[in-house]
Amino acid sequence: MSDGLHIACNVEEVVQPTATLRPTTWADALELRAAHPEALPINGGTDVMVEINFDRRRPAGLLDLSQIPELATWELLEAGDGNRPLVRLGAGLSYTRIVEELADLTPSLAMASRTVGSPQIRNRGTVGGNLGTASPAGDAHPPLLATRAVVELEGPSGQRLVPIDEYFVGPKRSVLAADELIRAVRIPVADGPQQFSKIGPRNAMVIATTSFALCVDRADRRIGTGIGSAGPTPLRAHEAEALITDAIDGRWDDPGPLDPAVAVRFGELVAAAASPIDDVRGTARYRRHALGVLARRCLGWVWEPLGEANR
Repeated sequence: MSDGLHIACNVEEVVQPTATLRPTTWADALELRAAHPEALPINGGTDVMVEINFDRRRPAGLLDLSQIPELATWELLEAGDGNRPLVRLGAGLSYTRIVEELADLTPSLAMASRTVGSPQIRNRGTVGGNLGTASPAGDAHPPLLATRAVVELEGPSGQRLVPIDEYFVGPKRSVLAADELIRAVRIPVADGPQQFSKIGPRNAMVIATTSFALCVDRADRRIGTGIGSAGPTPLRAHEAEALITDAIDGRWDDPGPLDPAVAVRFGELVAAAASPIDDVRGTARYRRHALGVLARRCLGWVWEPLGEANR
């Protein structure tokens, strides 16, 4: 055995958690979560195992949720009250399946899922894991904000539905309680064009320097935005949303040509909504500039399809 391999084995032995709990039903998972709050929930492990391998985290144990079949499924839910259906994504549904099965129902999330890591990472990584980590750079977060998703949390006190706008509370912190687990995410079925774009130090297998999602909701007459990796939490650009809603001025099926001045102002408002920092992936100044560019591009990409139904 070479010195390098010997060192790697020693590191693995040092950081190996003391216990791994593997429930096979959701009920068992909730019981184990309540009984072992120190155990770190894990599904695909694409974030957690990196932290463990680099000795950035030493959990007392792991709660492996990957053996619970229902978490790796999705379904359509009737919303009632005349509203359109919701896509309910189990917290363990992989990015690969989102790309392959949900591109028509949740286009922006599927676009974001295609940019996650490598094929191997997409086969293991999950939206539930992204939400559990609550990183500002999580690729799934901007589409969830732009579509106004709702997160299903459950613990000993029962289930609660948390609007995505209320989920993130700080850098890598969320409203998830110590005895709760993420069960699913509910996303309205797309009713208009959606886009996602991100930029990083290279074109693939990269953490976003910044990212942006834009979703048009014809039924509810609103525009949704989502900003990633440009603040302490994922963000929305509320003033930019209002600008485009006013620019459409009720003409949701055919708004006419996009005014270049509106596109420029939209990019400025998106950039102004961010609160980025300087780090190894980019400066705050660069992030603001890049966000403005991504926002203008995404706006142009969604604007053209708005009138296609009448042509």
